[in-house]
Amino acid sequence: MGDITIPAHFDGKHIFLDEPFDLEPDAKLLITVISATEKEREDWPSLSHRRLEDAYGRDEPEYTLDALKTLNTESKNAYRLVYPGMF
Repeated sequence: MGDITIPAHFDGKHIFLDEPFDLEPDAKLLITVISATEKEREDWPSLSHRRLEDAYGRDEPEYTLDALKTLNTESKNAYRLVYPGMF
């Protein structure tokens, strides 16, 4: 099995997994302590939402797949995004 990240929390005495997961006895673990404050964690979704709004504004034109996909002649099997008015 490859590496996996499992959310967990510490109650002051023990570390608890937040999702069920079968661990083998003596499984090697790495613990990463996330030091962000609760306020910072609450702000991340809002910040992400605002940045997405900046990237994809309300006045963004509607693109159809036909308008977006144009054969990239520089690469044999690649497509690139091309939208009306780009060139």
